Amino acid sequence: MVCPCIKFIPSPPSNCLRANHALFITASVKLPSIFSNNPFNPLISHFGPTPKNPTVVPLRCSAGSAILETTTTTATIFHGLCYIVWDNIDTEQIIPAEYLTLVPSNPDEYNKLGSYTLCGLPSSYRTRFVDPDEFTSKYSLIIGGDNFGCGSPREHSPVALGAAGVATVVAESYARIFFRNSVATGEVYPLESEVRICEECKTGDVVTVELGESRLINHMTGKEYKLKPIGDAGPVIEAGGIFAYARKAGMIPSR
Repeated sequence: MVCPCIKFIPSPPSNCLRANHALFITASVKLPSIFSNNPFNPLISHFGPTPKNPTVVPLRCSAGSAILETTTTTATIFHGLCYIVWDNIDTEQIIPAEYLTLVPSNPDEYNKLGSYTLCGLPSSYRTRFVDPDEFTSKYSLIIGGDNFGCGSPREHSPVALGAAGVATVVAESYARIFFRNSVATGEVYPLESEVRICEECKTGDVVTVELGESRLINHMTGKEYKLKPIGDAGPVIEAGGIFAYARKAGMIPSR
């Protein structure tokens, strides 16, 4: 149910289902538009048991890595191992429909979502994203191609990625609904690349994403890549999603 205090400015028409960065306004506060032109699309809140905490978390990397000692996740920097996917990764591949009965607000079921993340990828992906009997992945950053998150509109997709420990996805472009749900839930930062990074990195590379500088650094090759700024969506994701941001801004009552 959409909060009655929020007034929307419709997004401009688009011929494709890609993310746009129009604004909607409530009082004097501007937020990124993550909604389609359909006014009946529901607004969803952060699903996880708690909003993401911008702190340093333990590394779960392969043995023998001397480059990376910690996976760092702060409000502006993400540092860890990357996992490479290609074009048109759809929501069924991110989290298959059979697991949509899991309730993300339940901590145990939220963890289970993480264990099934990207299990729908085809057999050509020989490296598993989440190891057997684990709830989270050692890959905290995903680098993809064009049209990431396409397919059926399911809010569980960014939630599952967040549950698996993913901090950000860097792709050439996104399906509009996936971008919208990522911002609304506050689970992952959906960042856009200006070049096809997925062809220049490989799974297991150590990378750093700097939001402030809008760049990705591959520490294995020494190459840097320019990213498109996240813009006004950044503070919403950092707050833990649209409702958490609205409470923080005093737009709706605190719990």
